[in-house]
Amino acid sequence: MKRNAFIVILILLIFFVISFLTNILGPIIPDIVESFDLSIGLAGFLPFAFFVAYGVMSIPAGLMVEKYGEKMVLLLAFILSFGGALLFAVVPGFSIALFSLFLIGVGMAMLQVVINPLLRVAGGEEKFAFNSVLAQLFFGAASFLSPLLYSYLVLNVHSSNSGFLIDILNKLVPENLKWVSLYWVFAVISLLMVVIIALVKFPKVDLKEDEKIDVGKAFSELLANKSVLLFFFGIFAYVGTEQGIANWISKFLQTYHNVDPATTGASVISYFWGLLTIGCFLGLILLKLLDSRKVLIFFTVGAIVSLLAALFGSKEISLYAFPLTGFFASVMYSVIFSLALNSVPNHHGTFSGILCAGIAGGAVVPLIIGGLGELFGLKLAMLFLLVTLGYILSIGVWAKPLVNNDTVKSFKELFT
Repeated sequence: MKRNAFIVILILLIFFVISFLTNILGPIIPDIVESFDLSIGLAGFLPFAFFVAYGVMSIPAGLMVEKYGEKMVLLLAFILSFGGALLFAVVPGFSIALFSLFLIGVGMAMLQVVINPLLRVAGGEEKFAFNSVLAQLFFGAASFLSPLLYSYLVLNVHSSNSGFLIDILNKLVPENLKWVSLYWVFAVISLLMVVIIALVKFPKVDLKEDEKIDVGKAFSELLANKSVLLFFFGIFAYVGTEQGIANWISKFLQTYHNVDPATTGASVISYFWGLLTIGCFLGLILLKLLDSRKVLIFFTVGAIVSLLAALFGSKEISLYAFPLTGFFASVMYSVIFSLALNSVPNHHGTFSGILCAGIAGGAVVPLIIGGLGELFGLKLAMLFLLVTLGYILSIGVWAKPLVNNDTVKSFKELFT
């Protein structure tokens, strides 16, 4: 098939948009708590509403792609994202926020299912590994930039500053809900993506056998395999850890160190995602030199130490240690996913759908932390992350893949 550079660029843009819309909850949670007078426990339902959509839609979205095609699913995903963002922007309120975030989450789950096979076809199988890493770079860049956009909007909307964007938002956003301006921006971005995708002709994607989802015999066989369930909980634990940290960093720093969530708090979350992206590249090198299980153990121990330092250290230590947890979390998802797929001989497409449903961990763990925070305070509640990190650490011990990751014997061989 003829390679299509434009489609590759569009897919990279979609990766960027997914991350831009997904990883903004952490910075704005303190504002939502204050605006709607929420308890920490109720605030935990915000990430729950978003990430539970992955558990609901990951497998159905795969079936929709096979029946209706990639373009139709992409269009529907961004229409849902547009509707959710616009609803939240026009009618800000806690109950509306939950419904809106669920709609956006459904859209993002559908996008995740479509884009990897599409990237393989449009960019070529021989460049798929490179393009996948490039996509992660776009994903990380958006995670780094979205908290900075939040800071910019909150500091400039309804202030003495003016400009084309700010002047428009001043007319749309209530003065006491400056953070709502983000969802006007998200609505516009989603609508633009609908228009772009509607105008683009997509290549036909013939799914490989290991990319197809079978909810019949293959699904039953996999669920009967203990390793499948163990790795499902591995993905569940990782995404729960990632979101459990990212969603509560700003509130923690505000509560225990009087940090302004709109400036310093947002910057710390931005650095968390930035270091997570940088760590991915270091992880790629280490995975060429060491067994992936050893890499997973090393990075998980680093994340545990960094988390404890962030929770019990001084303000200065917390400001550096929280981003470091992002750095050490960087390789976990890819290592767990690859160990999982390398631990079963077949049905990889269906297994991938099951693993993607584990992204719902991003719904459950922040909710648990919020509930525990009501009882014991946020500092002690975040110690629950030691449970999820401990489980990830155990994977490095008990995982027995059928195929180990390919390693080199020297740095010279690494670059040849």
